[in-house]
Amino acid sequence: MLTGPAPIIGRARTLRKEMSLPEVLLWRELRKRPAGLKFRRQHPAGPFVLDFACLSSRVAIEIDGAAHDPMSAQFRDEGRDEWLANQGFSTLRIAARDVLSNLEGVLQLVISQCAAGQPLHHAAPRRGPPPRTGEV
Repeated sequence: MLTGPAPIIGRARTLRKEMSLPEVLLWRELRKRPAGLKFRRQHPAGPFVLDFACLSSRVAIEIDGAAHDPMSAQFRDEGRDEWLANQGFSTLRIAARDVLSNLEGVLQLVISQCAAGQPLHHAAPRRGPPPRTGEV
């Protein structure tokens, strides 16, 4: 599972209490588990805190507001996206203004991206004791 060091986990806890309006609006919908998908908010991931994550689909969802406009922030975002890609995650970036003006459309986009990344089947959990040495 994707997680981060203790300071990042603490930062994630703080950010959950200080979510922006677009994040709050989207979280109200994502917490209902649309299309059976489970989302996490302000999820620690290595040196970063993701706005939202669908771990089963390996999709990180970032809500980009005005703080993401400067060139330095864009380079930082590219570095984050590259780090996540190396962990097997794709990043879906959504403008905060889009969440405010078209929440339903954003929700459908998130669902379609995450559903596309869903595995076709889940392995059944193993029951009973582990196999003996040499057995499979």
